[in-house]
Amino acid sequence: SVNRGETHIVEPGLPEMVGQVVRSGHLRATMQPEEGDVYLIVVPTPFRGNHEPDISYVETAIRSVIALLKKGNLLIIESTSPVGTTDKMKQLVCAERPDLEGAVYIAYCPERVLPGNLLYELEYNDRVIGGIDEASTQKAMEFYTLFVKGNLHKTNAKTAEMCKLTENSSRDVQIAFANELSLICDKAGINVWELIELANKHPRVNILQPGCGVGGHCIAVDPYFLTSEFPVESQLIAKSRELNNYKAFWCA
Repeated sequence: SVNRGETHIVEPGLPEMVGQVVRSGHLRATMQPEEGDVYLIVVPTPFRGNHEPDISYVETAIRSVIALLKKGNLLIIESTSPVGTTDKMKQLVCAERPDLEGAVYIAYCPERVLPGNLLYELEYNDRVIGGIDEASTQKAMEFYTLFVKGNLHKTNAKTAEMCKLTENSSRDVQIAFANELSLICDKAGINVWELIELANKHPRVNILQPGCGVGGHCIAVDPYFLTSEFPVESQLIAKSRELNNYKAFWCA
């Protein structure tokens, strides 16, 4: 459908944009990877039944382009990934293509877009960019400068990976606090909405609104990437995930 200038994704402004760039010859979709200068890996990273992150889609995507890589190419992972994934993928590339050791640039830059406002946020949101080395970071910065009007923040690959997990885990913990308040208030006979409104009158307090847990592909998933690899150190994150899951059953 893309090559007809159509899209199956419901996103404001996207059908018009896709149609325009296809007609102008700037976009063409294929079922198999083709040679390029920059390769973006943007695939799902779900978790398995035991809540361990599954990076097999990332690995499969990397393997699909290894044979195409040339000296000076840039490989960027945007998929939400456990800490250390970019380094692992670098090792995979070098194991399969020893000739590319130190000859390709590899970086991580997590996507930060909200469905329904994707095109705007893709262009104007700040981005965190971390390479496997300084040269890779700089090369990736140069690439994103071509279309991102938000600020670009340099770091290393591990910190960039951790940043994405931190963003969503932080929101999960904040939501869990609001949900826990609602459970306490229900038992105490207090109106939680009034309570939060009054508490937020404090200039340094900003409690979120409680709800029926957490849904979606990010906030309800990404914290497990930390609790799986750092179970002892991430007990608050794990408890928040447990509470938000419970809240859905409580509401039902």
